[in-house]
Amino acid sequence: MSTLILAVETATALGPLLPMQVDINPNDSGLPGIAQLRTIVGAVMTIGLILSVLAIVWGFGANSSNPHLAGRGKIGVLVSCGAAVICGASVTLINFFWDVGQQV
Repeated sequence: MSTLILAVETATALGPLLPMQVDINPNDSGLPGIAQLRTIVGAVMTIGLILSVLAIVWGFGANSSNPHLAGRGKIGVLVSCGAAVICGASVTLINFFWDVGQQV
């Protein structure tokens, strides 16, 4: 018997034994400390949103008659608005990319 025929017969015989589709879901209780990690991530998001609001207040406060400070204040407002959007949308972004990854 040739090696190719032997390989084909072996693959045909093992075909029903091999899994055809892998279905793995995230395990919420698989690791110790998952609840604490969720609390930490939520706290970091809260701190990010608070710092973004403080940066917006600082940006408006720096918008004085000094053109240099006014420019820096405008940049601070834009950066803090972007940071607030990213912090607020982080859960949605993660869920979106998780769904995209599940379709691959």
